[in-house]
Amino acid sequence: MSLKPWREIAVPHEDVLKGTFQQAEFAADLSRVHLGTATAEYQDPSLFFQRTFITEGMRLLLDSVVHRLTGRGGDPVIQLQTAFGGGKTHTMLAVYHLAKGEVSASDMPGIPSILNAAGVVEMPRARIAVLDGIRLSPNQPMKRDALAVRTLWGELAWQLGGAEGYAMVREADESGTSPGKGVLADLLGRYAPCVILIDELVAYIRQFEEGKTLSGGSFDSNLSFLQALTEALKAVPTAVLLASLPESDKEAGSQRGVKALAALSHYFGRVQALWKPVSSEEAFEIVRRRLFSSIGDKLGAEAVCRAFADTYIANAADLPHETQEARYFERLMHAYPIHPEVFVRLYEDWSSLDNFQRTRGVLKLMAKIIHRLWKDNNSDLLIMPGSLPLYDADTRNESIYYLPQGWDPVLERDVDGERAETTELESVDTRLGSVQACRRTARTIFLGSAPSTANQMVRGIELERVLLGCVQPGQQIGVFKDALRRLNDRLHYLNSGNNRFWFDTRPNLRREMEDRKRRFQDKDDVIPAVRDRVQRTLAPGVFSGVHVFTASADIPDDWALRLVVLPPTAGYSRSGDQSAIRYATEILKHRGEQPRFKQNRLIFLAPDADSVSRLKDQVRSVLAWQSIVADIKEMKLNLDQYQARQASRSLDDANEALRGMVKESYRWMLAPAQFAERGKGLSELQWEAFQINSGAQNLTQEIERVLRENELLITEWAPIHLHNVLKTWFWKDGTGEANALNVWQQTCQQLYLPRLKDDAVFHNTLAAGAESRDFFGFAQGKEDGRYLGFSFAKRTTPILDTALILIEPSLAHAEAERIAAERAQEAAGAAAVTYPLGTPPSAQQAADSGATTRVVATPVAATTAPRTHFFGTIDLDPVMAKRQFADIIDEVVLNFTAKPGVRVRISIEIDAESDAGFEDGLQRAVRENCNVLRFKNAEFD
Repeated sequence: MSLKPWREIAVPHEDVLKGTFQQAEFAADLSRVHLGTATAEYQDPSLFFQRTFITEGMRLLLDSVVHRLTGRGGDPVIQLQTAFGGGKTHTMLAVYHLAKGEVSASDMPGIPSILNAAGVVEMPRARIAVLDGIRLSPNQPMKRDALAVRTLWGELAWQLGGAEGYAMVREADESGTSPGKGVLADLLGRYAPCVILIDELVAYIRQFEEGKTLSGGSFDSNLSFLQALTEALKAVPTAVLLASLPESDKEAGSQRGVKALAALSHYFGRVQALWKPVSSEEAFEIVRRRLFSSIGDKLGAEAVCRAFADTYIANAADLPHETQEARYFERLMHAYPIHPEVFVRLYEDWSSLDNFQRTRGVLKLMAKIIHRLWKDNNSDLLIMPGSLPLYDADTRNESIYYLPQGWDPVLERDVDGERAETTELESVDTRLGSVQACRRTARTIFLGSAPSTANQMVRGIELERVLLGCVQPGQQIGVFKDALRRLNDRLHYLNSGNNRFWFDTRPNLRREMEDRKRRFQDKDDVIPAVRDRVQRTLAPGVFSGVHVFTASADIPDDWALRLVVLPPTAGYSRSGDQSAIRYATEILKHRGEQPRFKQNRLIFLAPDADSVSRLKDQVRSVLAWQSIVADIKEMKLNLDQYQARQASRSLDDANEALRGMVKESYRWMLAPAQFAERGKGLSELQWEAFQINSGAQNLTQEIERVLRENELLITEWAPIHLHNVLKTWFWKDGTGEANALNVWQQTCQQLYLPRLKDDAVFHNTLAAGAESRDFFGFAQGKEDGRYLGFSFAKRTTPILDTALILIEPSLAHAEAERIAAERAQEAAGAAAVTYPLGTPPSAQQAADSGATTRVVATPVAATTAPRTHFFGTIDLDPVMAKRQFADIIDEVVLNFTAKPGVRVRISIEIDAESDAGFEDGLQRAVRENCNVLRFKNAEFD
């Protein structure tokens, strides 16, 4: 069976449907009823009781009045002391119609049962006096026929007995003094049974200034009258007094009002029966009976309530615990077609607002809500907090009337309406829009949190109550949870904390943070902040230097291994943005305006192109939170303690998120490479990209791991690999030797050679291969075709300097054999020497040790003249000429230019031949370039 919406079951009263109700109609005016000028719903006893729900408290009060007026006991004085709008005047009207007896008891719904319980067949008609403290004036006498009635006691006597009754207190009325208990007892006894109804008594008494007498008497004389009246009522068994007093000092108004309330409470407290008329549960029926004429389909209503109860049980983990109790179904039935949560929020939260009357305020607001929902054909199963039509101007104005200034933009921007964020979110996401998840959620939070103040220790409503106010049977709770998450990120005035949500007239800290984010510029704020975070994240590790967003001119071109971190503007993507490659290439090839030679000493770390925008956004968030926290400390922001703590927590969370975001963004390792084969030249510059695990705890260690595993960096090098490099690139063209220092330096310069961590790795490799005959031999120099300090297949610790030579194994083996043969010959010659008889032992020892026994006179060579001229020629490899020429400048020419007075001339001779001849285009290009470069001669033949 399909469930019916509330509008098909419950029919509102005609005035609610038409929207013709007035606020005054909801205000039960006792004086107007007494004068016969009230609206029919209050003036007509039958109609009044039809729309009045007799609560348990009201039933007990009416029972006491029945007993009193029939002389069967009952309380002589009843004080109605409740909160503003608690139903005091409405209760007095019930007593008024019951006691006056204008219609029979059978025509007043609910009254016959009260009379039967009291054993009364027919109520006596009583005289009624109504003293309205708002209508009466202490200094303006009331005109009664030809009489001027000045005081409360004069008005009481006139209403009970007319001129005859007034005559009993005339002197006291004219003098403004209390008539005394005896006179009042005689007055009440003469006109009993009688009922005295005093409303807004404090409002009347507080107008008397202490020590000052008005026509209505004085402050003290009025208190004396009330004391005497309460005592006189005890002497008259068929007279009863009902008086209303405010519940709090705040409702009493001024200091005189507070004083009057204290005094009246004292006097009434001596004889009164204190009564509080309306409980929250009974308020359901009061409001329903006043706003709805009937519940047409009771079975349909029960089915709806049962469906809600079942939904709540099925989603117990997400809803308040009281929804799991069996009696919650009964609450749903009592409140139908209004959801109980609406009443809870209005009676518990909104009634705490100044001037919001518990019953009248609820009636007025709900009447506007029901009228608009009916007009818009609302199809909700119940009228829920999420159903409130806050898009309607009348409903909106009524809801914010009792709130402080500033709520209108909150509703318009964040809660409900065509331009609200909630409406926009629902228009984009049909899953949310199909059930109005965003608007219903925002309305629920508004109803539950708007009356709260910044001074409250705990603000807002819990998530479970938000869901209770939104979800209907058949709907998924997860949709509303998702809506709430969206709202929390998007709305300007929505706040959250400790699983509670609330609106405030001040923008929330998140929106304040979002607004401040726009202050920060990439160049001046964001990029420097990213640089700082990256620098704090990376440690040098294997690198001699880490250069974060450093200009190429400031990155040294030396033999040290360096990590270059590219800025966010140079993002890398495998298939898209190649900014990182272009940026890194420029640094690799140039150091400022000069060419860079040690290219194999650079490794690059680049940000992920798709993550850069999120990284910069997170940096802006951190900067924004930092500025907010700083302003709070400097008292520039007026926030409560909770918001101040929230700002500090948000800053910590943003910093933690940024740490993770830096790792997530800087996850690409870029390594330059070239591939070369002998005879084919070098390939174009290529870039190898390797992804770093952003989840690693230590980013520096993760970088080192990627370098090692992909052989981008060598920290331990086996001699066989050095042998292969030497064999491929250095022992060539009939040359079986290579300068060791040059080999190391070439590995730092040439991208096709292995990248070693530092020269210590190279030195260790030399030492490890020294004892083997398979890899290389050593020499500390060469002179006249002979190796100096030769070592092969022996343990040694080579010194890596300009003299150290690495010799090809076969050549080293031959050299070792030659040296061994020479030594063998020398040994054989030494063995053939004989010594004459009598040769001293010292001479024999000297001879045996190889020392020369012959003395040779060597003339001292004349001092040679200084050498004043150097000339050198070299053939360059056409493919590697650029690199080789740079080495010539560094290693040779600079030695001369560094000396003062040395004149250096460098000339270059280029000889190119082609059997097929050179085409015209090539000739033209070469000639033009030579002219630009100022060649002395440049000819083709």
